[in-house]
Amino acid sequence: MIRLVLFDIDGTLIRSGGAGVHAFAEAFAEVFQAPQATSAMKFAGRTDFSLAREGMKALGLDPKEEDFKRFFSSYTFFLGERLKDRPGSVCVGVPEFLLGLAQLRNPPVLGLLTGNIRLGAELKLRHYGLWEHFVFGAYADDHEDRNFIAVKAHERGREHLGPSLAGREILVIGDTPHDITCGRAIGARVLAVATGGHTIEELTACQPDLVVEDLTKISADEACA
Repeated sequence: MIRLVLFDIDGTLIRSGGAGVHAFAEAFAEVFQAPQATSAMKFAGRTDFSLAREGMKALGLDPKEEDFKRFFSSYTFFLGERLKDRPGSVCVGVPEFLLGLAQLRNPPVLGLLTGNIRLGAELKLRHYGLWEHFVFGAYADDHEDRNFIAVKAHERGREHLGPSLAGREILVIGDTPHDITCGRAIGARVLAVATGGHTIEELTACQPDLVVEDLTKISADEACA
């Protein structure tokens, strides 16, 4: 039985219309006077800290803690602004799927497993009215490597559900190969959804337990069986 469901955010729960990418570029422009620093970056499935480090190193910097603090202070300001003017939306099927989970006989705890920093995750999900669905999360603040973020999510799940929580009792839902890999890192079941930038064929090649076009194609009961 699935006792914990962990959701990715971008491309899985919401599509922000590029708000995060634009905010990253604006933060690099403000903090490092480098507006083109993100032009070659691939954002899907990455963690905010790894992206920030990549951009700083490309500028010839050896990033220190203070650099990250300044960057993410700027980034979260711009993210809040861009969420207001970018044409984003909640991914298809998400509200109904969340309701279905809540209506199960033994509803699982809902958490986040994301490469966003915590404040970025909160800004995005509050903007789209989804933040309150989630009991806890694991974020890029916890670790730069997504697999270790998954380990932290498992640890927090045990804090909420007890130390016996096994990987097979966790369902990870995401839209990229990175989500599949990090779910496997903790022995979780994985549901891949093709609502981000990857096709069903690309996701299937990574061997998730389940793969669907979007969350209208599977019920909460089927996902948690």
